[in-house]
Amino acid sequence: MPPVPFIEPAQIDCSKIVADLDEIKRLNPHRDNMLQLHAIVFLDFEAMLIAGYKDVRSDEFWVSGHMPGYPLFPGVMMCEAAAQMISFYTKKLSLFGDNLLGLGGLDGARFRYPVRPGDRLLMIGKGIKVSRRITVFDVQGYVGSNLCFEVRVSGVPIPGQENINKVLEAPKS
Repeated sequence: MPPVPFIEPAQIDCSKIVADLDEIKRLNPHRDNMLQLHAIVFLDFEAMLIAGYKDVRSDEFWVSGHMPGYPLFPGVMMCEAAAQMISFYTKKLSLFGDNLLGLGGLDGARFRYPVRPGDRLLMIGKGIKVSRRITVFDVQGYVGSNLCFEVRVSGVPIPGQENINKVLEAPKS
C-alpha cells in the first residue's frame, strides 16, 4: 500500500523557487554528472519539510544504457537526488558546521512508477530526526500525481572540503 503523501504534489508550486541551482551549488558540492537536484520549491524548517525537483533530461550519462530504447531514470539516482535534497536542508540550517552531509544509509526504498527523460521528478522530504549527529528523512518522489519512489535517507556529518584538503596535505607519519 502506498504511503500517504506528506504534502499533495499538486499543492507544490514548482514555479515558486526557494533556492535555484546557484544556491544549491553554493551549499552542496555535487557537480557535473552527479548534480541531481535542480531547485528547491518548498522549505519549512518548523515542520521539517522540504520539496525540490530534478528535471530528467535525455542527454544524461545513463540514458543510452539504462534501458536502450526505453530509458528509465535509475532508482539509485533517485535515491541520490533525495540525498542531495536532504544535504541542502542540513547545510541551509548549518547543522554540521563546515562538515558535509554524507550518505549514512537508505532504508525501505520502493520504486513504483517509471521516471523517464522529459519528466520532472518532484521530491518531498519529511524530517524524522534532525540533529547534529544524524539526519533522517522520509522522501517521496512524484511525476505529476504518480508516486514513483519512496525511501528513508539517513545522513551523517563527514569532513568538508576544507577539512579533506587539510588531511590530504598533512605530512604522513
